[in-house]
Amino acid sequence: METLDVTQLEPRLKHPTIFKRFDALEKGEELIIENDHDPKPLYYQLMSERGPVFDWQYLEEGPLQWRVKITKGSVDMNEPSIGEIVASDWRKAEVLKKYGIDFCCGGKRTVREACEKNQLDYTSINKELKEIDTSSSQVHHFNTWELDFLVDYIVNNHHQYVSKSIPFLYEIANKVAQVHGENHPELEKINYHVQVVLQELSQHMRKEELILFPYIKELVKAKRHNIPLSPAPFGSIANPIHMMEDEHTSAGDDLKAIESLSNYFTPPADACNSYQILFLKLKEFQQDLFQHIHLENNILFPKALALEQELL
Repeated sequence: METLDVTQLEPRLKHPTIFKRFDALEKGEELIIENDHDPKPLYYQLMSERGPVFDWQYLEEGPLQWRVKITKGSVDMNEPSIGEIVASDWRKAEVLKKYGIDFCCGGKRTVREACEKNQLDYTSINKELKEIDTSSSQVHHFNTWELDFLVDYIVNNHHQYVSKSIPFLYEIANKVAQVHGENHPELEKINYHVQVVLQELSQHMRKEELILFPYIKELVKAKRHNIPLSPAPFGSIANPIHMMEDEHTSAGDDLKAIESLSNYFTPPADACNSYQILFLKLKEFQQDLFQHIHLENNILFPKALALEQELL
């Protein structure tokens, strides 16, 4: 088992040296990293650039020394992740969604891994994915867009949609739960998850628009005009990205709970108009949020991480 003490390396050489050592490992081999601070940013960069092809285990966690064991996994590194598949063609998300495969928060796994976890037929699902024609001009090629343009798209489409939906969903979810909750007790739980996800998304989008997105635009500006990059107040961009991804997971969990409680947004026979409208709106909201999270987790964030690393 190889041990690498990165405190002996120049800062600019640390991550390139670790990546070189990691890439040289055979499947199942291990590398121990020793550092004088938590190397968590390395974890996110490895995950972003190599995918979920390693295990990360802390052997020692400070306060003076951190030791982490990185084990190279058995995943085929040439096999694209779910996020990469959907990034190349958004229509493939429909196939994944049909089989309950998470392409947003679970976008770093491969289709094969997701099928093994959920006991699905990988061969037939992979065949469906490959049958989708990727040449249609109807597809937005988000993966080719400049990051500042993609940021503006996310804000003007998805953030605006959520902001406009919040007051309506707050009101109608409360109303339906109060009127029909006695006969349909699941509505109280649905209302709870609705209130939680709306409040969390409101704060989440504000942090993105005030902190993370402006910095991503600064990265693009520095690259485009070949100018120095100003230091970020939060250190590496990996730090806010990790926070945003955790919040995406939380929001996705709330929406999945609502989906389950509502029998996949199917109103009962005695549902009034408001009841039916609530379920229709929640289904639409979930679809928008899943694409929203996909664009950030699988395209914007990995590219922003790579761009920052290029500029530093």
